[in-house]
Amino acid sequence: MRIGFDARMLGPKQGGLGRYVEQLVLNLEKLNPDADFVIFLRRENWSDYTPKSPRFTKILADIPWYGLREQFQFRKIISQNNIDLMHFPHWNVPFFYNRPFVVTIHDLLLLHFPTRRASRLGPVLYFVKNFFFRLILRHAAKNAKHIITVSNFSKKDLSKTLRVPEEKITVTYPAPCPPSLAVNLSAGHNFKITRPYALYVGVAYPHKNLDRLLTAWQIFCDKTGNQYQLVLVGKKNYFYDRLLKKFGELFAMGLVVFTDFINDETLNSLYRSASIFVFPSLYEGFGIPPLEAMAYGVPVIASSATCMPEVLEGAALYFNPLQIEEMVEALISGFDDKKLRAELSMLGKKIAAKYSWYSCAKKTSEVYRNSV
Repeated sequence: MRIGFDARMLGPKQGGLGRYVEQLVLNLEKLNPDADFVIFLRRENWSDYTPKSPRFTKILADIPWYGLREQFQFRKIISQNNIDLMHFPHWNVPFFYNRPFVVTIHDLLLLHFPTRRASRLGPVLYFVKNFFFRLILRHAAKNAKHIITVSNFSKKDLSKTLRVPEEKITVTYPAPCPPSLAVNLSAGHNFKITRPYALYVGVAYPHKNLDRLLTAWQIFCDKTGNQYQLVLVGKKNYFYDRLLKKFGELFAMGLVVFTDFINDETLNSLYRSASIFVFPSLYEGFGIPPLEAMAYGVPVIASSATCMPEVLEGAALYFNPLQIEEMVEALISGFDDKKLRAELSMLGKKIAAKYSWYSCAKKTSEVYRNSV
């Protein structure tokens, strides 16, 4: 059997989705499968993956996602490689692809939060883009041999919203990457951390709720006398620029620090030295960053919305993400309550250890076998 894998988003620059693709491919290799795998990559991440197994081959498919070239040229490249079963790890399946495939649909964010605040497009272009997103998503869900998702929350959401039978959906939990060896924070960066800090890792799209977090942080700083910093880790883009402008005073005073994109070594250092990790999201399909913080023993305070209680279980201090005062009180407890901090740190390590990329790959491989 010849299995194709769309790895054009592989790598940390694509956030949680890029990490999912990267770790799934690496761990599928470890399974020593009895199938041949063709891994499709773009030029920009071509050197990020080198097969170790002779049964894994990489093919250049330098096609941007979400565009017309994906719909036609990428489909042609797949067809040229005689694929028996294709795995698309995101909903963007070429509409006219009619060979057997499985698809990972992580969440239905764009259906539940179809707001232009999350887009730079004008109203007409946004309407057209949203129309085609819905069309391609529903086509992928309907025509897939099987759907993979990342939490029971997402499974129920997919079944209810897209009217997909639950038996067509398999949950394969992602995992945090294991903690790296301790290293000192290098001097080769343009941000300055001088106080105990809360850490956030991720993008700044509206559903991530960073506007409320920064509003809560201002209140928190007023109450605690500017003793702490909030460190935001994410790739600079329009949405982070908007936050930098709206909350400019907090950044100018050094109460909030923005790092831009950083390498894994620097991120490792920030996790290890954080006092708490904060995750205020309104909607998640899974949420790897708080689990990564838990793996490092960092106490986590998190939104109680969607899948977070399922994933983090009893190892986080939860708050209602719509209630700024609740967020402020959670921040205060996260920094000041020593007993709570110790308990969250201990429980968090246990919860993080439950998740495994190898197990995720093994369950994914079972889906492949049952889909041909």
